[in-house]
Amino acid sequence: MSSWTRSSWREKPIKQQPTYTNQESLKSVEQELSKYPPLVFAGEVRQLKASLADVVHGKAFLLQGGDCAESFAEFNAVNIRDMFKVMLQMAVVLTFAGGCPIVKVGRLAGQFAKPRSSDYEELNGVKLPSYRGDIINDIDFTEESRVPNPKRMLKAYNQSAATMNLLRAFSRGGLADLHQVHKWTLGFVSESPLGDRYKHLCERISETLAFMEACGITSTNTPNINETVVYTSHEALLLNYEEALTRQDSLTGDWYDCSAHMLWIGDRTRNVDEAHVEFLSGVKNPIGIKAGPTTTVEGLMALVEKLNPENEAGRLNIIVRMGADKIETEFPKLVRAVKAAGKQVLWSIDPMHGNTIKASNNYKTRSFDEVLREVKGFFKVHEEEGTFPGGVHLEMTGQDVTECIGGAQEITEENLACRYHTQCDPRLNANQALELAFLIADSLKAARQRFLA
Repeated sequence: MSSWTRSSWREKPIKQQPTYTNQESLKSVEQELSKYPPLVFAGEVRQLKASLADVVHGKAFLLQGGDCAESFAEFNAVNIRDMFKVMLQMAVVLTFAGGCPIVKVGRLAGQFAKPRSSDYEELNGVKLPSYRGDIINDIDFTEESRVPNPKRMLKAYNQSAATMNLLRAFSRGGLADLHQVHKWTLGFVSESPLGDRYKHLCERISETLAFMEACGITSTNTPNINETVVYTSHEALLLNYEEALTRQDSLTGDWYDCSAHMLWIGDRTRNVDEAHVEFLSGVKNPIGIKAGPTTTVEGLMALVEKLNPENEAGRLNIIVRMGADKIETEFPKLVRAVKAAGKQVLWSIDPMHGNTIKASNNYKTRSFDEVLREVKGFFKVHEEEGTFPGGVHLEMTGQDVTECIGGAQEITEENLACRYHTQCDPRLNANQALELAFLIADSLKAARQRFLA
């Protein structure tokens, strides 16, 4: 750690980075960003870490979700509000049925960069550099659009700052008041098979609040009833951006990446000797590691040692993404190794990335049934190993999209073309996300009872 600096990652091998042709422009943007105010504050990050430590100890559950990749074009207050609402809905379901606090972390206010399986895309015989997210280049399939432009980092910062401002307003300005649970329901959810079930849950909560008010506990004297906290996260992929927003805390002297409360390392960039791990090893934020079917026990343990040498609960979140067919065969060996070494980590499940398929009409999609099957497999492995299933990590949206097949709405491959709006990967819509929350709530309650017994 004594050799770590904000820029020590530049001395390491690095993957999934754009090639900027104008280095002077890149340096100018980095210098400008380094003078901008932080998007999050060290004290907030420490609060999140303490909440995640509760998850590690089975006292809470992590709900992490949001867009696969945020878009400059789709940026507006309605989309942010609807994502906030569906997060609240899911949290209420999990809190009430699962019987524990929910730590809410959005994939937003910074989720602009995307790793790609190939450096190039080909369409109708034309080969161009791959789209790597709006912070790097543009999704339009033209030679000019695909040139990496460092000035896009400034737009990403400004959009993130506006998103953070709105999230804080929603969280503390009355929208999160539990008395408003009936109003959180998005229109298309209220008309779905889940509408009645959510309405019944809201009625039970209202009855509870009425009883509490009769006892003198109101939203006026108890802020937790009408306020909440939604933290932010994204994959720390574009390290030029992350370094520019890394600041030293004046109270502790520690370094924090102030682009988000929590950062994660993707499945393609988690080599312990490379740049992304080097950079995140030196900041004090909670860190996620995506662990796919190629993750070895030796590789994972090396990452755990590098990123959490003090074995601090709440520091490290291992985000499992095996796929429904592999979760019960590949995941147990990782759990056993970490448990045997006495390492304090948070285990969460990303049931999206390992279950991506191509439909017969060439749309990239995911099956709700396979997503649910991987989540169930995740809970089953933890039950068998005596460990705690700490969270779920979802690509989802508050919009009424048709990108994932199945669920109570019975979206078919033929329906995909109706409202397929994603910039990159298919997302659960609000209906499907809420349905998943209902389906895993009982499993969460049982898991906590076993773990805390």
